[in-house]
Amino acid sequence: MTAITASMVKELRDRTGLAMMECKKALTEANGDIELAIDNLRKSGQAKAAKKAGNIAADGAITIVQDGNKAILVEVNCQTDFVAKDENFSNFAHTVAAAALAAGETDAAKIAELKLADGQSVEEARIALVQKIGENIQVRRAKIVEGEQLAIYKHGLKIGVVVSYTGDADTGKGIAMHVAAFNPVAVNAEAVPADLIAKEKEIAEAKALESGKPANIVEKMVTGSVEKYLNEVALDRQMYVIDNEKKVADVLKATGTNVANFVRFEVGEGIEKKAELSFAEEVAAAQAAAK
Repeated sequence: MTAITASMVKELRDRTGLAMMECKKALTEANGDIELAIDNLRKSGQAKAAKKAGNIAADGAITIVQDGNKAILVEVNCQTDFVAKDENFSNFAHTVAAAALAAGETDAAKIAELKLADGQSVEEARIALVQKIGENIQVRRAKIVEGEQLAIYKHGLKIGVVVSYTGDADTGKGIAMHVAAFNPVAVNAEAVPADLIAKEKEIAEAKALESGKPANIVEKMVTGSVEKYLNEVALDRQMYVIDNEKKVADVLKATGTNVANFVRFEVGEGIEKKAELSFAEEVAAAQAAAK
């Protein structure tokens, strides 16, 4: 049987990024054949990734990469905030975002097939990272924004905004910060999706009818409720985050700035999370997963 040396373990660790003990075990099982050890580790990584796929990945980070007049927002999910802050996770997210922007791709399934500089596909890199970190990791969504001028704002790891605009650069940055804070639905009332307005109108009508007031009064109540809703969700009607005595529309007009569109991503939007486990339940779950 081939003796497993420290230099062999180090080489395998450098090539895979896995822990020393895991590398030594893989080399022992492969009788010192590094290439076979790597193949075996990849297979075990695929099995581990498949096992982890059922775990809800609702944490993670928003990554933004810009290239000239284009920028991409990518949400990559993991299971815990601890992993979201891990350098390996951050590097993976940035690499994926850069590759997706270069390819002009925003479909998560197609992003998984993209080839990276080292020859791996995004999916192969994801599986390797799951094996290394031990959590379910998923590339959830991506969106490309193009424009004559782009303003980018990130609030920690969890919120990312890209605004396409023309005009004053400081105002553009301020609008990106505002979008992160106030989460508007659209640039103006005219751009608010019709289905959202219809839903709000339906809710307002139900409430107004409960009042028992005449039809003409009910109609005015509904109109007022819808108008209030539009004031809350249309960017130009909101009070500006930097100067809450002014509406965004007034700030844009005063600075000669025009917002074409924006995209805001927040980690975990729309993902249904499981109720938090007690410490005892977490220990039991960890023991079950280790079997």
